[in-house]
Amino acid sequence: MAATRTDGRVERGNQTRRLVLDRTMAIASAEGLEGLSLGRLATELGLSKSGVFALFGSKEELQLATVRAAREVYIRQVVEPSRELPAGLARVWRLCESWLDYSRRRVFPGGCFLFAVSAEFDARSGPVHDAVAQARLEWTTYVEITLEKARRAGQLRADADVPLLAFELIALMDAGNLHSVLFDDAGAYTRAGTAVLHRLRAAAHGAAAGERAVAVSSLPARFEV
Repeated sequence: MAATRTDGRVERGNQTRRLVLDRTMAIASAEGLEGLSLGRLATELGLSKSGVFALFGSKEELQLATVRAAREVYIRQVVEPSRELPAGLARVWRLCESWLDYSRRRVFPGGCFLFAVSAEFDARSGPVHDAVAQARLEWTTYVEITLEKARRAGQLRADADVPLLAFELIALMDAGNLHSVLFDDAGAYTRAGTAVLHRLRAAAHGAAAGERAVAVSSLPARFEV
């Protein structure tokens, strides 16, 4: 009986933690991680402030937990769909397409969570800055790895500058997110996606003829939402 009661308390605590983090991710994407407070969350969610404090202990830990939770959402929404495809340009495009769709659908109200908090913490120092920087580095590295696998598969030029190409693709997607959120411009995603496609086609030129044909045929003419 004691174990059952303990298990029940743990599960209720996990449910409350998930409830709180769903709210903190939404707030932080639009207002920043500094917009989080234990008191605000308790009021908005109908919880006791002491209960929220018991789950996180401090505002900094709440911010760090929010970054970790958003990273998990990012992986599910953006990264995992691309893993369904074999290494190559089609996987690169699926990764970019998933990112644009994740931002366009407003999985987080403020658009891309990582973009928003990176702008907030880029010039700061401390554990939260480090967590945000690490998440951003993981994303950049994953794009580079995905491109490098496409290059090794013969679907990009042998001399392709993979870090530069990754930088360009991420910059185009970030620009689509920024313009959409700032100007309420849904067409920004079409422009960003089409620009990404143009860049990928250009990078495929010079690849082995057979592989280039396969790679380019896997890409749509333009990105449509």
